[in-house]
Amino acid sequence: MSNIRIPAVLATVLLLGACSLTPVLEQPPAPLPASYGEAASSTNAADLGWQTMFGDPRLRALIDLALKNNRDLRLALLNVQSVRAQFDIQDSNRLPTLTANAGLVKQRSAGVVDSQKSAGLGISAFELDVFGRMAALSESAFARYMASDENRRAVQISLVGAVADAYFAQRLAEEQLQLTERTLADWQRSLELAKQLKSARQRSGLDVAEAEGQVATAQADREARLRAVALAGNALDLLTGVRAPDALPPGMALDKQPVLVQLPAGLPSDLLTRRPDIRQAEQALVAANADIGAARAAFFPQISLTASLGYASPSLSGMFDSGNRVWSFAPQITQPLFNHGRLRSELRLAEVRKSAAVVEYEKAVQTAFREVADGLAGRATYGRQIEAQSRVVGSAERRLELSRLRYDAGQDGRLELLDAQRLLYAAQQTQLELRRNEFGNAVALYKALGGGLRTE
Repeated sequence: MSNIRIPAVLATVLLLGACSLTPVLEQPPAPLPASYGEAASSTNAADLGWQTMFGDPRLRALIDLALKNNRDLRLALLNVQSVRAQFDIQDSNRLPTLTANAGLVKQRSAGVVDSQKSAGLGISAFELDVFGRMAALSESAFARYMASDENRRAVQISLVGAVADAYFAQRLAEEQLQLTERTLADWQRSLELAKQLKSARQRSGLDVAEAEGQVATAQADREARLRAVALAGNALDLLTGVRAPDALPPGMALDKQPVLVQLPAGLPSDLLTRRPDIRQAEQALVAANADIGAARAAFFPQISLTASLGYASPSLSGMFDSGNRVWSFAPQITQPLFNHGRLRSELRLAEVRKSAAVVEYEKAVQTAFREVADGLAGRATYGRQIEAQSRVVGSAERRLELSRLRYDAGQDGRLELLDAQRLLYAAQQTQLELRRNEFGNAVALYKALGGGLRTE
């Protein structure tokens, strides 16, 4: 066989690599209902950028800091780069490795020194992918790379939502602290008045004791609010990756927050294309399916090739003469015969992992739908609940005003006034918590619908 025919032989053998033992992947039916139980919108919250979703300039600045500095997001990006490198390594194994070589051998025998010079090109340890094993491994590696990129997107969405949640928790803690301090100041004035009335023998010591207990309760609440403010700030620093700069815009009060709470939900099927975690599970299923093809191909012969083409001559000047050409062509076939059931066990393992990937995909879809359904339930009820709580606060304010008038007139005792004060304080705290919870529900729905990637 002449060296002219070697490329033709290689091309012929490479054409045999069209065989694939990877099973056809049938996408499992998505366990989704046809609708969310309400009229479907023609748009989707995922089309809203987070800067549109959140209008507070301070919150937007914090999210921007987090996207630049958060360590979890950096790790997710580095993981994508790592998996991409693994795919490149695996995919490169499908192509032959071409090496150049040059050598010089000198030896002395019977007083005569001989020399041999050589130069050439070689293909080393190249597996001909006749049964698609290498192609399946490459497909699996690429699917895992795509899954890692979808995980990065999921981490970004979670990060945007986490920063918004932590920010609203901070706003709630600060406003609850302000309410507690105002209430404490009011109750301290009531305590001083009770002491003065007791000194004038117009009230008993019971009124003073009750007022002192009320003040102590507010003081304990203040310490809890101070702790909540510190913890919320620490959470934000961790999420943003840096200490919040002093130059950030001031925060807006909860009742002034320009947050979109009535989000368009689109259709349930949108989740399959909007949610990165679902697409990640889908790519994991593709990888597991390709692993089955690689496991199947391992039962068949593996054909490898080593070849070289070059020149060899005792003298450098005549090395490249046509008569000094050398070549070698060494195909090798390896057929597994007896391996104690290892290949069959690897195939069963690949099949089980594919079944697990199907379950994980279905679970991701069901979890996504449940999160959207929960968000829609909150969207439908929080507004009405806050409106009702506002009426509760108004009623408590009127009761306190009347109780104070009756107490000053001597018609009611101190206990009735204390009850009215405590009722108003509790109603105001609940109102703040409901506003914060409404924003938290909107953030959760935004994440559940796949929002958080677009910036506009």
